[in-house]
Amino acid sequence: MRWDVFCRVVDNYGDAGVCWRLARQLAREHGFDVTLWIDRVATLAKIEPAIDPRPARQVHRGVTVAALDARAGDAVTGAVRAAADSAGAAFDPGDVVIEGFGCGLPARYLDAMEARKHPPLWINLEYLSAEPWVDGVHGLASRHPQRPLTRYFWFPGFTAKTGGLIREAGLIEARDAAQREHSHAWPASGEHAAAGRADGAAPVSFAAPELSIVLFCYANRALPALFDLWARGDRPMRCIVPEGIASAELAGWLGSAVPPAPRRLTRDRLTIEWRPFTSQDAFDRLLWASDVNFVRGEDSFVRAQWAAKPFVWQPYPQEGRAQAAKLEAFLARHLPDASNPSQQAQRRLMRAFDAEDPAGVARAWPGFHAALESAGARAREWAATLAGEPDLVTQLVEFARTKL
Repeated sequence: MRWDVFCRVVDNYGDAGVCWRLARQLAREHGFDVTLWIDRVATLAKIEPAIDPRPARQVHRGVTVAALDARAGDAVTGAVRAAADSAGAAFDPGDVVIEGFGCGLPARYLDAMEARKHPPLWINLEYLSAEPWVDGVHGLASRHPQRPLTRYFWFPGFTAKTGGLIREAGLIEARDAAQREHSHAWPASGEHAAAGRADGAAPVSFAAPELSIVLFCYANRALPALFDLWARGDRPMRCIVPEGIASAELAGWLGSAVPPAPRRLTRDRLTIEWRPFTSQDAFDRLLWASDVNFVRGEDSFVRAQWAAKPFVWQPYPQEGRAQAAKLEAFLARHLPDASNPSQQAQRRLMRAFDAEDPAGVARAWPGFHAALESAGARAREWAATLAGEPDLVTQLVEFARTKL
């Protein structure tokens, strides 16, 4: 099968990130001929640095990356359009067409789909949600109002009635191996008090190891309160921040412009590291090695769950804080025990962070920090539960085979 994946970047990196992971897995694990049509190749290049943002067409990791004209939306640019026009048709649709997040397909592409004797399988990849209604609409079909084409709706999700989550083959095993190696860098907690000197003197006093945090969030008014807490705390903190993230909040807290990456700055007990954007695989490894991950949107949200570490999720901000319903739906699934103190602490911090409430975050962080060990156990349990379900791409491929 040939697969075409369409992506238009609304803002940030999530649209490109999800579609790129999907395209990569289809090509690598299933051997399909995959083309990713994307309107902002430069955005994709930020999270896949080996991609050149200039060519209209290139092949990387087995995926053909083709540029869509971001202005017209209806035509491809440069050499891609010239080659297509010279062949007598604007597009040669694949057997399966993935419309990323309802981004819309070019009219000329729809024309080509309609002209085929057997139209391609057209699937709209929806945004991830834990809301219960998703179970009832996943996989439903909708006839195009003007064309003899049918589109199916694919909802990623957390239950067996949804389309699952993107999870590459071998991901869990690679994570476990990396985390075992990383754990060797510091003795287990029980070894600290027992450690002593060979000459029989008093046991060595070990300082608590630093807490490592990855901060990949949207702009958030509560961040300066967190930075203050971390700087004044009794434990060393290392906060890794990708370039361009929370720049306004960091600049306000520092009292100066955020330095260009890579750069490191220490204030009291807090060290902040600014790092350039890196590949998705390297970002995954960063989440695996961190103690706590602040993530956002969809792509990093899912990867934090596969990391099996405590995390704080900031949903994409919406008008009237409509995202709060999405957060509550996820908390109801991920942290369902209202009587569990650790789960209470995690819910309080996520709610306060989503609300951008500085005082609420300041009150919630100590409880969250104190509950990290049990939060980590819950994160591992949750990741294992999710890994027991079929992954999104495998389900997509099986669905396509039943329809073609």
